[in-house]
Amino acid sequence: MRVLVTGATGLIGGAVARRLASAGHDVVGLTRSEASAAKLTQQGYQAIHGDLADAASVAHAAGSVDAVVHAASPSDQNTAAYDEWATRAIIDALRGTSKRFIYTSGCLVYGATGDTPATENNALHPVELVRFRQALESEILGAVADGVHPVVIRPAWVFGDHGGTAMMMYASAREHGAARYVGDGQNRWTCVHADDLADLYLLALEKAPAASIFNGAHGPAIPLVEIARAASYGAGAGGQVAEWPLDEARQALWGFADAIACDQLVSGELAERELGWRPSRHSIIDELRSYAAAAA
Repeated sequence: MRVLVTGATGLIGGAVARRLASAGHDVVGLTRSEASAAKLTQQGYQAIHGDLADAASVAHAAGSVDAVVHAASPSDQNTAAYDEWATRAIIDALRGTSKRFIYTSGCLVYGATGDTPATENNALHPVELVRFRQALESEILGAVADGVHPVVIRPAWVFGDHGGTAMMMYASAREHGAARYVGDGQNRWTCVHADDLADLYLLALEKAPAASIFNGAHGPAIPLVEIARAASYGAGAGGQVAEWPLDEARQALWGFADAIACDQLVSGELAERELGWRPSRHSIIDELRSYAAAAA
């Protein structure tokens, strides 16, 4: 298949693009800059110009391919608006074609889970940062009635290739000698390696039923302070960590602070059972500690 991947130079989209290409699919990356276009072509992908803020350009790109993986996020105050515009443009372009549309949501739509791992059947209580996704997911899944083949993937905290939110803690350890974590550090993160997640996207593209939802989560949930400690060791700071009180973190990170401090256990068993997903990469703890040689 010829597959449009938004965010193909990012952590998730980049891993997905590599995996799709290795499986024999032709990857088309949406890009708004010449630098990103050059990077994509150097990796053997086709680049097509477009911008999430420009629905017409997104629709044009989506209409030229066999399937779409939407893995991009502007990660700023425009995230919700741009995501909604781009998603609706993709749905409009695919309407009546039965083409596959893989949308990247996230496990933060479950909110705090308590001690029972969230499954795809859980009611949604999203943190404020991603509240918009609850209605948007429903809109996407409802597009099956308009001849689209939609699938929603909800990744847990993604790591790998020196990317992901945990690198904020790594960076603070490199700069200040201690990995700074938001809140008291006792909240738990369920995580997933970007390459394991990319395997899930490939399976979803090739096998997932229309209007299905899958969590991209692997391994036990880990207290944030332990992730910070691993980031500190990886950064050469000897395991030193420091608490960043939630109220203070909100002044700098706004709603993202509450997302980081959210306590979650998430299950990826449905994807393993129904799609044959077999995540196998190392944990976020091992990943962060492995950066120690580079830091030295």
